[in-house]
Amino acid sequence: MKLGYVLDDLFVEHRAPSGHPERPARAEAVRDALAAAGIASSGTHVATRFATDEELARVHAPSYLDELVKVVPGHTGWLDPDTYYSPKSWDAARAAAGSVCQLATDVLDGKLDQGIAVVRPPGHHATRDRAMGFCLLNNVAAAAAAARARGAARVAIVDWDVHHGNGTQDIFWDDPTVLYLSVHQFPYYPGSGAPTEIGGPRALGATVNVGLPSGSGDAEYLAAFDHVIVPAIEKFKPDLILVSAGFDAFEHDPLAGMRVTFAGFAGMARRLRAVADRVAHGRIIAVLEGGYDLDGLAGGMTQVLTSLLAQRSDRPEPIAPLPVAGSARAAIDATLAAHAAAGVPIPAPEP
Repeated sequence: MKLGYVLDDLFVEHRAPSGHPERPARAEAVRDALAAAGIASSGTHVATRFATDEELARVHAPSYLDELVKVVPGHTGWLDPDTYYSPKSWDAARAAAGSVCQLATDVLDGKLDQGIAVVRPPGHHATRDRAMGFCLLNNVAAAAAAARARGAARVAIVDWDVHHGNGTQDIFWDDPTVLYLSVHQFPYYPGSGAPTEIGGPRALGATVNVGLPSGSGDAEYLAAFDHVIVPAIEKFKPDLILVSAGFDAFEHDPLAGMRVTFAGFAGMARRLRAVADRVAHGRIIAVLEGGYDLDGLAGGMTQVLTSLLAQRSDRPEPIAPLPVAGSARAAIDATLAAHAAAGVPIPAPEP
């Protein structure tokens, strides 16, 4: 398998105000961990590039992009109470979106099979016309749209960041060619991601939300993957899988209340790698989103790298059992029930 990766010091130049959790050390921690894991000898470095106007306009409103161009470059300030910018933030944001687009098109063109992008600022909260949640441009959404423009019939986006990716959902809400799947803490910021949010009139079932309760860990996440996320991907049969890989569900993350360990992230990554092998010719790209414990970030993305580079196995992962009862079981059941009631059921996992 040919793996491409995006690592660039430009993403450290998005400089945080003192005490802000979305800080340059996040990218540095992941960069150093992947270097120690041998990513340079295992993959191909993909040169950083800015997103084109066309790539950004596919997923963001022209008026919003015009406002960012007027306000952000060379300046310091706030776009909302959480989302800052510094003099190099516009360059970093355009490079984050453009580099993930490049990874996606390289994978579709057969130059690469897989990818990892360590980029900042993150993107999945950025809607068509609004910055929020530390995000200026929606990197994964831009890459999905670039893949569609390159010829992909269908793209799946799996978001395991602890916060629901409201921006990605918003952008593809009524697009039946992009499947958006999220496993997140619920209720929690930004307030979206209920199980009944299943897509617009033209795209019923193309949005899948599993909102797990605070305190959920490996068992609950892997059950959600085995009984909801993976079967939905199997049914959709995408040409490419993009992963919004946030690591703030880590057991020690300061901004959330989940209990996922490195073994849990490895299990999720292995499942996505396996389903990509089965239905998407192995095409899968992991893109950094949130995660604010540096050890969690470093170890989590190292697990993703290891899972992507592992030899393909003909032995499927054992299916994680559904929780017997409780709020985690209720959350999974609610997602399955919402899709069944709308006539777009998610199939049961194959043994």
